[in-house]
Amino acid sequence: MRGVYKLRRAAAGPSAPLDMALRRPPRLRLCARLPDFVLLLLFRGCLIGAVNLKSSNRTPVVQEFESVELSCIITDSQTSDPRIEWKKIQDDQTTYVFFDNKIQGDLAGRAEILGKTSLKVWNVTRRDSALYRCEVVARNDRKEIDEIVIELTVQVKPVTPVCRVPKAVPVGKMATLYCQESEGHPRPHYSWYRNDVPLPTDSRANPRFRNSSFHLNSETGTLVFTAVHKDDSGQYYCIASNDAGSARCEEQEMEVYDLNIGGIIGGVLVVLAVLALITLGICCAYRRGYFINNKQDGESYKNPGKPDGVNYIRTDEEGDFRHKSSFVI
Repeated sequence: MRGVYKLRRAAAGPSAPLDMALRRPPRLRLCARLPDFVLLLLFRGCLIGAVNLKSSNRTPVVQEFESVELSCIITDSQTSDPRIEWKKIQDDQTTYVFFDNKIQGDLAGRAEILGKTSLKVWNVTRRDSALYRCEVVARNDRKEIDEIVIELTVQVKPVTPVCRVPKAVPVGKMATLYCQESEGHPRPHYSWYRNDVPLPTDSRANPRFRNSSFHLNSETGTLVFTAVHKDDSGQYYCIASNDAGSARCEEQEMEVYDLNIGGIIGGVLVVLAVLALITLGICCAYRRGYFINNKQDGESYKNPGKPDGVNYIRTDEEGDFRHKSSFVI
């Protein structure tokens, strides 16, 4: 045998690896690999009888009021009737969804078990967005318990946002435009348009708006002009959008006008002149006696009170007043 090894080593040459020169006969090589084969059989034997789960979609996304399937599939198990449980994890609270072969909680009446383990939900709402855990207990398996977590996201299209745009703003003053929407899920992002042209989040980022000075917060929908210019006049509207869709408010006009200092001063002077004329007229009326009480103790100051028993008459010839006495007996 040694002579055979020496011949093979010489035929291989000095540069050949030592393992090539000392390569064992096929019979010995089979014996060397035998332990690996035995280990593989032992490893596969350990897997047999262990319950294992998988899901075709661990992060399903669905629109509100549609149906969705939460996939939970048993791949390996020797137990014919494993125990199935579904739990909902939301706001750090865990509640039963399927327990004791019954649909529980807020899914009662609009969910069912598909096959052995999957869960189907109809008419989903935004409140159904949560983590759902599928748990399987197989008593006849070596590994009796396995679980899988599925994250369900229910999307809600935004409704028409409420927009507030100032109607008129003087040049150089600050102006704030508001856009708010409360129904969309996930929370929508906001974008503003002026005359159908989208506005960037920062006017300095686009040379087209170099004459403007504004900042847009796409998270809150607030558009703030630090100092408006004449070019900022126009028709404004806002769009709220998320993965489910978008909605926009009606156009509203914002006018930017020049502040006319001369006109303001002239207007103030006119008001003062009118007030002066009114005051002068009141003084003249007092001097002429228009505001003096014409009655004193219920009698005219021009016609003295008539004594009791005296009647005044006027003759046609004299044109004056005379009186005659009459006494009541």
